[in-house]
Amino acid sequence: MRLTIIGCTGSMSGPESSASSYLVQAEGVGADRTHRTHSLVLDLGPGSMGQMLRHVDPARLDAIAISHCHADHMVDLVGMHVYRRWHPEGALGPVACLGPSNLLTRLRGVDGAGLTESYRTEFRFLRAFHGHSVVVGPLTITPFTALHPVEAYGYRIEGPSEHDPTRRVSLAFTGDTDLCEGMSEMSQGADLLLAEAAFVEGRDTVPGMHLTGRRAGQLAAQGGVGQLVLTHIQPWTDPAVPVAEARQVYSGPVQAARAGAAWEL
Repeated sequence: MRLTIIGCTGSMSGPESSASSYLVQAEGVGADRTHRTHSLVLDLGPGSMGQMLRHVDPARLDAIAISHCHADHMVDLVGMHVYRRWHPEGALGPVACLGPSNLLTRLRGVDGAGLTESYRTEFRFLRAFHGHSVVVGPLTITPFTALHPVEAYGYRIEGPSEHDPTRRVSLAFTGDTDLCEGMSEMSQGADLLLAEAAFVEGRDTVPGMHLTGRRAGQLAAQGGVGQLVLTHIQPWTDPAVPVAEARQVYSGPVQAARAGAAWEL
């Protein structure tokens, strides 16, 4: 299983990256009983649809998982809809799209579509429920309830190791959240924790909104995770700041996400 950063800037696209979007891929046998690369995209923030084209043909996606319905995490679903419906070689058919209960309504809103628009030819919407797993080829995707002002989820993805397919590895992605029971449960024993760190200690004090580097580090330490990657860092924040905060409380490897970076698990 491997993780590639499509975009990682917090709350908006930035000068060096689009907003939040992450590609998870694994080799394995799918529903068609063929062995191939399976591709999952976590979130589709502003600018990520175009950057995705650098890494994977959207026509070959197996699933999309949206953490929550704030625009900086889902607005490029509109671009995905256009790509799948109007592709010059013909409509591509629906791709599984896991997310909050209001995802269809929110997509209609940002697209300017009416109530008759179902997007059923582009997306097969699946509602996320805490602890209810979805299997996509060799990947198992499990939502966990996050703490954010809207309905929000983190996702734990389990799949075969890139180096030893007989071994299962795990990636935990927080979406946007503050510390909470769901994120603690999700992170336990993860090989890699991809944690947002939009806030900075002492500067951003609104509770129930975002993690800081320090709180992400606490989550990693308490869960005994193998490595920590910080993402969703605001354009006005030097990534070295949340990384330093995390290292104060977590002794494992810590890095800041950057567009195009990849990790093999």
